[in-house]
Amino acid sequence: MKQETVIIVGAGPSGLATAACLTKLCIPYIVLEREDCHASLWNKYSYDRLHFHLQKQFCNLPHMPFPSYFPTYLPKKLFTQYLADYVSRFAIAPLYRRSVESASFDPDSRSWVVRARIVGGAAADNGHGCTDEIEEYSARFLVVATGETANPFVPEIRGGLSGFSGDVLHSVMFKNGKEFKDKRVLVVGAGNSGMEIALDLANHGAKTSIIVRSPVHVLSRGMVYLALVLLKHLPLGVVDFLMVILSKLVYGNLTKYGMKRPTEGPFLMKVKYGKYPVIDVGTCDKIRTGEIQVLPAEIESVKGSDISLKNGKSYQFDAIVFCTGFKRSTHLWLKGDDYLLNDDGIPKPSFPDHWRGKNGLYCVGLSRRGFYGAKSDAENIANDIKSVL
Repeated sequence: MKQETVIIVGAGPSGLATAACLTKLCIPYIVLEREDCHASLWNKYSYDRLHFHLQKQFCNLPHMPFPSYFPTYLPKKLFTQYLADYVSRFAIAPLYRRSVESASFDPDSRSWVVRARIVGGAAADNGHGCTDEIEEYSARFLVVATGETANPFVPEIRGGLSGFSGDVLHSVMFKNGKEFKDKRVLVVGAGNSGMEIALDLANHGAKTSIIVRSPVHVLSRGMVYLALVLLKHLPLGVVDFLMVILSKLVYGNLTKYGMKRPTEGPFLMKVKYGKYPVIDVGTCDKIRTGEIQVLPAEIESVKGSDISLKNGKSYQFDAIVFCTGFKRSTHLWLKGDDYLLNDDGIPKPSFPDHWRGKNGLYCVGLSRRGFYGAKSDAENIANDIKSVL
């Protein structure tokens, strides 16, 4: 068993941020990552047109600001370049293709024992890319940095999706709308990814529909920036009230297009449920012109190219893109923790004490506060470990 000081599980932006903070304090660590690269969601599993919705000053990782010549809202290409430079600057060397299968605290040695299976390579023998080779590590501290977007989620459809005659993909497999020109495409899910993918499809000539099942707040980038400034000085309820008024003024009544506004405020919903407002970058204009059709009901069943909705209506499509989010699998491998994380992999303790568990267990980037929250978590964790050591 390899003895370590700190084990970080996950080499996404949160894990990299923690590694950099530990490096600055001269604390040794290792990073275990199941993919073959750092920040795989950005490098491998995101669509081409992806941009930051927040201004860059809210999104840099610890100890390395974005270059001044970077645009206000970073595109994916520049952010992945920044992450590569970040890894190089802090000499972060994750152990790739390590899928953590269990992590448990040993009270006798006062350390975390982590078992990781090596993924991929010529020895893979079970169709899932895993091998029979297991590595064991032991460390005084364990940092869960597997992120909010760990495992793509596709909801169950009655009868399954095997009967659908067209293409079915999750948003992690969508790159752009070029191949869908003149095709009838259904986007399932009206979060930010769903709205942007629907826009990209429409821009590339696809006949696009989007399922908007739940009420949703729509804000512009400028509104979000204003809200973040106001939240430093005003109560959340006041800011929410102002944002709803601005949204009504800018976007009007979207109900007639099939989009309802929630009764609770946009930032209250983010705090209570982790539900982000939609930050519009052009989708609403396409909805108003009819280039994107809103369908306010879930899928009931699928047969051939016919998709029946739970409101009794049926439509024909050539492809379905599921923008239905992610699930976390922390509860499957993290053993003996009944304090820090719930079964959905979200911290039980309230902000701002959400990042620290017991027996040297921490989590980073799970506070639903984006890169800004991950940066703060990483700094807190490194400082706390330093104080213990």
